[in-house]
Amino acid sequence: MALQFYNTASRKKEIFTLPEGVPAVRMYCCGPTVYHFAHIGNLRTYIFEDFLVRTLNYYGYKVNHIVNITDVGHLTSDGDSGDDKMEKGAAREGKSVWDIAKFYTDAFMNDWHRLNIQEPTRWTPATQHIQEQIDLVKTLEEKGFTYRTSDGIYFDSLKFPRYADFARLDVENLRKGSRIDMGEKRAATDFALWKFSPTDKKRAMEWDSPWGVGFPGWHVECSAMAMKYNGPTLDIHCGGTDHIRVHHTNEIAQSECANGVTFSRFWMHGEFLRTASEEKLEDGTTATTFGKMSKSSGEFLTVDLLVDRGFNPLDYRFFAVGSHYRNYLNFTWEALEGAKEGLKSLHKKTDALIGKATEIKSEAAKAFQEEFKNAIGDDLNMPRALGIMNTMLKSDIDDGEKAALVLDMDKVFGLKLDEPRQDYKKKQDENSGVDVAKVEELLALRKEARANKNWAESDRIRDELAAMNIVIKDSKEGTTWSVKE
Repeated sequence: MALQFYNTASRKKEIFTLPEGVPAVRMYCCGPTVYHFAHIGNLRTYIFEDFLVRTLNYYGYKVNHIVNITDVGHLTSDGDSGDDKMEKGAAREGKSVWDIAKFYTDAFMNDWHRLNIQEPTRWTPATQHIQEQIDLVKTLEEKGFTYRTSDGIYFDSLKFPRYADFARLDVENLRKGSRIDMGEKRAATDFALWKFSPTDKKRAMEWDSPWGVGFPGWHVECSAMAMKYNGPTLDIHCGGTDHIRVHHTNEIAQSECANGVTFSRFWMHGEFLRTASEEKLEDGTTATTFGKMSKSSGEFLTVDLLVDRGFNPLDYRFFAVGSHYRNYLNFTWEALEGAKEGLKSLHKKTDALIGKATEIKSEAAKAFQEEFKNAIGDDLNMPRALGIMNTMLKSDIDDGEKAALVLDMDKVFGLKLDEPRQDYKKKQDENSGVDVAKVEELLALRKEARANKNWAESDRIRDELAAMNIVIKDSKEGTTWSVKE
């Protein structure tokens, strides 16, 4: 089977090949905004992209894989308003924006490595590519695609007739029904390319430009850095599905207006990880619903929390293997426990094969290898590929070929099946025996309840903590807890 991927631009699977003379796949992936820890929903996208790179390598392609670090310019609103998330993080923790960027970049890299995601060809922090972003805005200005307001330089989306095509937007109704405070914007779909610093205070991150002191808009960085390292046309651009409607639509508009060529041949998007919540129905019963994991919702689960709960980070990677990247993945602790047991079961079979690999020679072994290749080549069908591995391990081919096939397939799975299983112990407070991870989870839920003015739920959680012998104290600086003596 030929290698094929689902292309968001066409809404169908397409055969993937490289244009003649192109030596490596030109791939760009939207990276983290480093103002807080990445949650496991964010990280699911990077795991999917790692499966993609590994699959391309398996098919014999080299990949020039670029991942950005957003350390400036990402505002809290898609409507070009609100605080810069980096400044928000600095205010939250009483640190400089540069310290915040370094701390959370380092934390992200730690998560990246613990999940066994391969290093990209290059990391590209936005603050190290300000000139490239200014140059892109200048090009758009020279070509007549910008206009100036009192707070910045904006892209005129009305001058790009295909603006709505990628996300299948109903632009007319969007513009008529927009609830965004547009200020001086000409249309709701216009977006900031360069924002001016406020006149009444000095920003922590700002630079000189032809238009005055300010900082780049969020969307500009990805186009500028993608084109610097991979040229005007990419082969594959990746991100989460939440990027389709605004961020990637804006990238296409500014890039194609600047260069006059297709910005990316393929667009691939990972679907959300969703967390469970209980909803009370009119008849008094409750129902479990699932919603997108996000920092703003309070459902903020990190790799550290998984480790504290006794999970190996690779248990979460295995959890991601079990669902196709274009499908929602519903997270519960019970589901993750199931993935943990599933990976332990797999290790019982593969650990016994370590060091026994021989050449893959038999027709039966080669057939498993080809079937596996077809599965991953069919738009990264990882669940099917895992099923093929399990069937192979139950087959009657000899252990040497089984071991070789495990190593071969794990080039894509990235589960470290060439090493014995490493189990993690649940973190406990050494002196009190308190389940620290459980306390922190309840405090996060209480914080969300208080933010929503759900005082009854807040009190219920306080009572649950009290039953665990936990005393909590609220102050302007936040909530602290201690074990009752």
